Amino acid sequence: MTDPGKLQISTPTDREIAMTRVFHAPRQLVFDAWTKPELLKRWLGVFGRWSLAVCEVDLRVGGRYRFIWRSATDGTEMGMGGEYTEVVPGERIVNTELFDDPWYPGGAEATTVFVEQGGKTTVTNTIRYATKEARDGVLQSPMESGITASYDLLETILVPAAAR
Repeated sequence: MTDPGKLQISTPTDREIAMTRVFHAPRQLVFDAWTKPELLKRWLGVFGRWSLAVCEVDLRVGGRYRFIWRSATDGTEMGMGGEYTEVVPGERIVNTELFDDPWYPGGAEATTVFVEQGGKTTVTNTIRYATKEARDGVLQSPMESGITASYDLLETILVPAAAR
């Protein structure tokens, strides 16, 4: 099992990035935090004066999601969305991903898997990009620090909730 609290990043193929982290909470609680707007708004990309101003989730196969982050500093917005292609409640989500102003070519497909063991949940998010060049561009971006900051914030939300 992955070290609790530490983000592990790997490249399973020349088009994929896999990000794995263990959270100190049961699987259903982590799954809910990944899929419920009222919880997503508390942790997903909300650091450094950014808020998740728009968070729409229609969690079903064929359903869509829409996220727009907004900077409190200057009002800059960054939006993305996609479609859910597989949903296994509490266990697995597969969705497409496309930014409004793409900073890498093509869209992507994300597969997120939730596995509970001993009251802790391992989340593995594997993103497959259209090309190796797109994946490599993402690896060169500040993606790792952003994901780490978001996941650290999520852990602070989950731990008190899990203790209830």
